[in-house]
Amino acid sequence: MNPDNSSSAGAAAHASSPDAWPVAARLLVRWLDEEVRADALLDTVQLAGGARARCQHLFYGAIRNYGRIENQIARLVRLRPRTRVMAVLLLAGYEIIEGGGEGHAAKVGHHAVTQTKQLASDSEARLVNAVVRKLAEALAAQQAPGKLAPAAALGDFYSTPDWLVERWLAQFGAEGTRALLEWNLRPAPVHARLRAGTVADLPGAGEWLEPTAWPGWFTVKSGHWAEVARALAEGKIYLADPGTRLAIEAVAPRAGERIIDACAAPGGKSLAIADRMGEGLLVAIDVPGARHERLTENLRRVPAGVKASRVEGDMRRASSLMGMTPGNFDAVLVDAPCSNTGVMRHRVDVKWRLQPADFGKHARQQLELLAAGARWLKPGGRLVYSTCSIDAEENAGVVEAFGRSLEGRDYELVSQSVALPWVAGHDGAGVAVWRRKG
Repeated sequence: MNPDNSSSAGAAAHASSPDAWPVAARLLVRWLDEEVRADALLDTVQLAGGARARCQHLFYGAIRNYGRIENQIARLVRLRPRTRVMAVLLLAGYEIIEGGGEGHAAKVGHHAVTQTKQLASDSEARLVNAVVRKLAEALAAQQAPGKLAPAAALGDFYSTPDWLVERWLAQFGAEGTRALLEWNLRPAPVHARLRAGTVADLPGAGEWLEPTAWPGWFTVKSGHWAEVARALAEGKIYLADPGTRLAIEAVAPRAGERIIDACAAPGGKSLAIADRMGEGLLVAIDVPGARHERLTENLRRVPAGVKASRVEGDMRRASSLMGMTPGNFDAVLVDAPCSNTGVMRHRVDVKWRLQPADFGKHARQQLELLAAGARWLKPGGRLVYSTCSIDAEENAGVVEAFGRSLEGRDYELVSQSVALPWVAGHDGAGVAVWRRKG
């Protein structure tokens, strides 16, 4: 997971990060033109330290607020500027929203003009100069919509597609929807899971790790990437959001068990399962793809007592795993592909890629994966279904559908829950647990 530093951390890095702004602008150009995922684009950045943090802060901030800024720009210019200029205006708009005291907007405008001369042309720099001044006034004049505001007003101010706001209003009500919209616009802190030992085993941990409400989880303070990198290399911590712990706690791995992680890549949950087991067999399977490289890296870090095997394949079509046939495993985790509606603080461009039909498509695939995973458990075995979605169609809807299915009749539902991010204080997630009868 890439660190997504807070606004204050990003601003503090600005003075020492002269290359961050133009790199963020170029990333935005590619995001606008090529429709590449934001996290994949960020992985191509060669900056380090404060410069990388500032670049991510700007790039992600502009995408989070894209709708609000773009709507204002559309009202200020007759024809949409070419992409390079649009990227400059989006970054300037985000810096204006972020704020910075008296004269901040003027400084933002001056810097945007300078950058436009380098990234585009002098004539476009004059356009930017005029637009940024008006953009600052327009953004400053905007006020948060009232309690009973319609979806369109909420979507415009909180930079979210209207149809998605309508869906959330139907599921979470006005208060919950506003809380979610505000949550998604805030940069996410970096969290670390302690893998082994105690904090005392990490030199100077008190200076860069802050305890959280969840045992074994810490917030990483900004400006300490050297310490973080060292602890990662030594296998003492793993960077992930505390919301990921819910699926692992549901699996409840025990020493000596045989467990399948059915949608394993990139392997963060596989590693967490192995850490909890200490010894046993872990089979991590997922469809072929680029994320298998990270899965391989994570499986190399498992405790010595765990035999971890990586399998490239589709769980729905597997007939044997490591020579074992269905009905021989203690637990199966189906951490299914989903809409990502619970993790939009981290996956900042999901809301711009998601379509209404995606929820039904995901739900059908999720049910297929559950049915496939159910075949592998022995009597008494635990089937765990998890998503990083907070949508009812992908959580309660799939749980109900599995209960009615042919495969589901052999299972007893033990528990189901959905963690709402603005309530839980971390990424959202849905988790359900079944036990095989017999």
